[in-house]
Amino acid sequence: MTKTAKILFRIGIGLCLALILSLSCCTVVDNSEVGIKFKKFSVTEQGKLKTTPVSGFTFYNPITTSVYTYPVFIQRVDYQPFNVTTKDAAAFTMDPVLAYQINRDMASEIFSKYRKPLRDIEAGYMRTCVYDAYRITANNYTSDELMASRAKFESEVRTMLDSSLGQEGFIVTEFTSQITPPESLSAAIEAKNQAIQESLKAENLVKQAEANAKIAIAKAQGEAEALRIQADGEAYYNRTVAASLNELLVRQDAIEKWDGKLPEYNGGGALPFINLKQ
Repeated sequence: MTKTAKILFRIGIGLCLALILSLSCCTVVDNSEVGIKFKKFSVTEQGKLKTTPVSGFTFYNPITTSVYTYPVFIQRVDYQPFNVTTKDAAAFTMDPVLAYQINRDMASEIFSKYRKPLRDIEAGYMRTCVYDAYRITANNYTSDELMASRAKFESEVRTMLDSSLGQEGFIVTEFTSQITPPESLSAAIEAKNQAIQESLKAENLVKQAEANAKIAIAKAQGEAEALRIQADGEAYYNRTVAASLNELLVRQDAIEKWDGKLPEYNGGGALPFINLKQ
């Protein structure tokens, strides 16, 4: 190998080493993340980790400095159900789902305080906040009040979460939950609803019977009135016919009773006149 070739080879090796070193000392923080650069061995006088927010291409000394990133897009957590107790000692099961995102301006404070990945914070501090919000709010309700005011209950829980998580740098964007009452209360509610349904059914049957009775009465009255009108008509007809046939019937009766013989007269003078109309 010639001297020139050796020099070029050494330069190439140097460039490769420099490239490898530069890659190990550089990271990229995209716009969906927030980066926190901190010195591994440097602590402020107050005992807090000294951090610097970074974004884009970031160069650092990997021996003494490190860069940690948090996503700033919305995260969703579906917590396992847990129980809370109302002020009348009824145990309700809560099944919450939380959607949140990190406040970009407070990312450094979050890392300085917790020094953990988001999943660990979700399972630790954030779950405690969610549980306490439910527990404290439920203690202000009786079981009946909670069942009758679920929307108000969840609104109060959300207000507590906005306060507790917001001051730590976590912005709550969505919060829903499934509230399950104890089995005894569910059975009582079901029995009450069943009783109401039976009562309404019985009431409807009574109303239907009353309506049917009124219909039957009206129908009977109508039929009776029709018969009365018919009877009156027939009576009037009979009276009219009787009046018109009375004179003919009298004549017919006289004719039927006459034996066909003229009356005899033994005395003198003219024959008597017989009036057949009588």
